[in-house]
Amino acid sequence: MKLYTSHRAPNPRRVRWVMAEKGIEDVEIVEIDIMVGEHKSPDYREKVGVPHVPALELDDGAVVSESLAIGRYLEAVYPEPNLFGHDAREQAVIEMWTRRCEFYLANPIMLNVRHSHPALAALEATQVPQVADYNRLAAEKYMRSLDRRLAEHPFIAGDRFTIADIVAVVGLDFARLIKYRPPEELTHLARWLETCRARPAAKAGA
Repeated sequence: MKLYTSHRAPNPRRVRWVMAEKGIEDVEIVEIDIMVGEHKSPDYREKVGVPHVPALELDDGAVVSESLAIGRYLEAVYPEPNLFGHDAREQAVIEMWTRRCEFYLANPIMLNVRHSHPALAALEATQVPQVADYNRLAAEKYMRSLDRRLAEHPFIAGDRFTIADIVAVVGLDFARLIKYRPPEELTHLARWLETCRARPAAKAGA
């Protein structure tokens, strides 16, 4: 298998983190330079179907894109340690928190960074400061909700580390490009973030 990835982008990092947690070492890593538009080349688009990273090319030539879809495939092939849920109930709870973290935290943070970091202007038709500000405020609103959740649980989906945590921490880490830090009063979020960043896979996935 081949993983088409970019060390500059957060979504591919989710997949690399999953691979690191699971100790997956038999996937070839192919770096795509999104800053010069390699993801938009005819060859890449013909292979993947969309100008996005990450993408996983399987041994039979089939290609799966979207970070969570790739993560689910890897979970099925390399089931341990479990990141997506053991049974129907746990899978539903983890999926719920993963989607919340993606929609209300990771995506707004990515838009904030992409519309405020000068070097990322190459990825946007036009950078709009108001878009950056709106999405930062939206992300911080959800951070306060997560802080209350993390006051009662060590991790976002419950008592163990899951894909929901990966989605959230990768989103927050992307904001370090603009030297952003979550509000200091969110102490439970800070504790959780430090715990996630201390995991060995956090460095391998970076």
